[in-house]
Amino acid sequence: MRLDLVTIVVEEYDAAIGFFTDVLGFELVEDTPATTTDGRAKRWVVVRPPGGGTGLLLARADGQRQREAVGDQVRERVGFFLQVDDFDATFARMQGAGVEFVRMPRSEMYGQVAVFLDVAGNRWDLLGPAGG
Repeated sequence: MRLDLVTIVVEEYDAAIGFFTDVLGFELVEDTPATTTDGRAKRWVVVRPPGGGTGLLLARADGQRQREAVGDQVRERVGFFLQVDDFDATFARMQGAGVEFVRMPRSEMYGQVAVFLDVAGNRWDLLGPAGG
């Protein structure tokens, strides 16, 4: 058993794809035209970290209630965790790409951590090994 996908509600597909692929380095593994249950056009968009693992289904908000969830899926908590081998290089690359960090790097007993916002405004921990 494995967790295959987690949905992130976004405002627009292409901006989200760009963030996750160009900025974070994920791979676009699927971008397929689809329709909603009432026949409107949508896309099935999946990105995954390099080498596989749990993917993100980037779902465009449909309706007011979903639009309200964009960036607030876990009510201002950190809801997503990106583990990297080279924390310092990843942090520098992300900063250079304009990623907004809401908590700067710090060392904890489990390693290095900084909190950033994704394209939708969700909070993520960037995690790296201790001793960076």
